[in-house]
Amino acid sequence: MKTKICATAVLLLLTAACATTMPRRHFDDIPLPTGLTYQPERSVVIESPRVKAAQLVYRGRLEPGSLGDVMRTRLESNGWRPVSRTTTATSGTWQVYEKDRNALEVHIYEGLWYTYLAISASETLLPANADTKDGALRAAKLDASIDPPATPESGTASDRPRSGDATFTRRVKDFFTNLFTW
Repeated sequence: MKTKICATAVLLLLTAACATTMPRRHFDDIPLPTGLTYQPERSVVIESPRVKAAQLVYRGRLEPGSLGDVMRTRLESNGWRPVSRTTTATSGTWQVYEKDRNALEVHIYEGLWYTYLAISASETLLPANADTKDGALRAAKLDASIDPPATPESGTASDRPRSGDATFTRRVKDFFTNLFTW
């Protein structure tokens, strides 16, 4: 009898601990409602020196329509501009936002027992030499003050290094925007 009581107590403690797990924070400007549990086995975070991208999955026992309204309200109040919203009966709701050249996609769908919130986000990171006083980049100021070279660069276009930051950022943004589009 004592074994059954102890086993029940341990089970209750474990389930209570799982229910109160704090959402994991990867992007500070994406507010999350309470009642969601971070799912690390379903999530992925990719970081480079200039871009951070992630698909973060949370689950909880929330009504999908209410969760969608809460996410929309919180994101818009935090400066995210809505781009589109799509809802289907079988696949759930997708909300796409952008803010300061950063992309965000919110996908809300129902599983067997839980409602899932999948957040796909990309963020352009500032270089280490950023001037935080006025928000402008020191590197941009230096580049503007340097005269172009007097002689043209040698080599073909394929030999020259590409300024892939804007292209890479655009590809990451397009990837997350089209992640669930067929």
